[in-house]
Amino acid sequence: MSAVETIHVDGVWQTAISGAQREVLDPADATTLAVVAEGGADDTDAAVAAARRAFDSGPWRQTTVAERAALLRRVADLLQRDREEIGLIESHDTGKTLEEGRIDVDDVTNAFRYFADLVINEGGGRVVDAGSPDVHSIVVHEPVGVCALITPWNYPLLQASWKVAPAIAAGNTFVIKPSEVTPLTTVHLIKLLVEAGLPAGVANLVTGAGDPVGARLAEHPDVDLVSFTGGLASGTKVAQAAAPGVKKVALELGGKNPNVVFADSCATEDGFDTAVDQALNAAFIHSGQVCSAGARLIIEESVRDRFVAELARRAEKIKLGRGTEEGVECGPLVSAQQLAKTEAYVASALVEGAQLRSGGSRPAPSAVRPATGYFYSPTVLDNCHRKMKVVREETFGPILTVETFLTEDEALELANDTEYGLAGAVWSADTARARRFAGQMRHGTVWINDFHPYLPQAEWGGFGKSGVGRELGPAGLAEYRESKHVYENLRPAPVRWFAG
Repeated sequence: MSAVETIHVDGVWQTAISGAQREVLDPADATTLAVVAEGGADDTDAAVAAARRAFDSGPWRQTTVAERAALLRRVADLLQRDREEIGLIESHDTGKTLEEGRIDVDDVTNAFRYFADLVINEGGGRVVDAGSPDVHSIVVHEPVGVCALITPWNYPLLQASWKVAPAIAAGNTFVIKPSEVTPLTTVHLIKLLVEAGLPAGVANLVTGAGDPVGARLAEHPDVDLVSFTGGLASGTKVAQAAAPGVKKVALELGGKNPNVVFADSCATEDGFDTAVDQALNAAFIHSGQVCSAGARLIIEESVRDRFVAELARRAEKIKLGRGTEEGVECGPLVSAQQLAKTEAYVASALVEGAQLRSGGSRPAPSAVRPATGYFYSPTVLDNCHRKMKVVREETFGPILTVETFLTEDEALELANDTEYGLAGAVWSADTARARRFAGQMRHGTVWINDFHPYLPQAEWGGFGKSGVGRELGPAGLAEYRESKHVYENLRPAPVRWFAG
């Protein structure tokens, strides 16, 4: 395939029908990293048609669960074979550190292996007792059909795997549209699926913009399910476009995630050090470009001064630079647009009365930090409150806001005072309080004395405007299935309802 043959339809790599191309930029220096095909509605229609044929009449329909599980395991092995190469691509494409890129590959590998194990260990359906020995009743699961998978720019390979692995495990075909900003590892993943033996037409890829590619996928009459991960505004448009076709829709739309710290978690030096360290990790991993980022620090008033002072001191010492450079701890933002958004959020916060404790500007250029890169210093904003735009909205940048509380009830009210509900954490040395508090948090994932870990066997998704549906876990597989009840009368006889 040539450099711009990044559209994959019915087993063939090709350029866009229009011939259009797009440059993919390295966010560390704004140079051209790659040139990809800029697909449009015609490319999308061709990809959906291929997926439709492959599902309705191709050999994929006849594959067994064992065959699909074996294919997923082969993909997992290929991911590990190419771990260094893929990690490097992801680092260049997204700006994250090389080590983060490697970790992403490992997490993706685990997702493929998990869904392989999940489907192979299932029974042959759920027997339903009909109350009669003359009836055999069973609920079985079938693939939903053609799936449109639309993924974000912050974790392109990881988010693709959370959709692709269960879609394949369930026996679906699909068209995937990665973010036009970071498409490169998704292209590599499709290559690995082909190498692993996936039949033509099962996996189709269209690189291009959300409009027209994503929009066309959401509205397409031959698409049976749309799974979208991204921002609230775009997710709302996807749901609206899918509604006339009454498609299945799964949406993961981000969050504004509280990290609640009680004073007793900081009573010892080790406890204090751990809570501060984790608050940094919660907010600044991948420059805060994480849907579950702990961007809202909600801390008990009695420890606020010491905690925030230390947090700001450490934030100032975070080593910013190109993600592939030795010793760099945090890379650039993904694009000039995201950098501008971050600057605007900080500016609005200062106008609304926030106190700048660290960061708040672009760092000075250096040998590992080109002046043309999209770098922004980790920023701590103190004296924040819920009416501030920076506290209410998902910033997707290296911004940590600080709010305080006096009582447990006040802390809970703050933690739940958001239109989102993706994730959150509570820190306390009092196990009973921590569990009680976690039980009342209206968020899809709650960590106690930790932040960010997830397990492929545990569902991921949110309450409120964080979306609908779940990824990972058994429910993540169920999103890609339809349930069918088969009721068999073993001794059929006339009912005689009608006398004639």
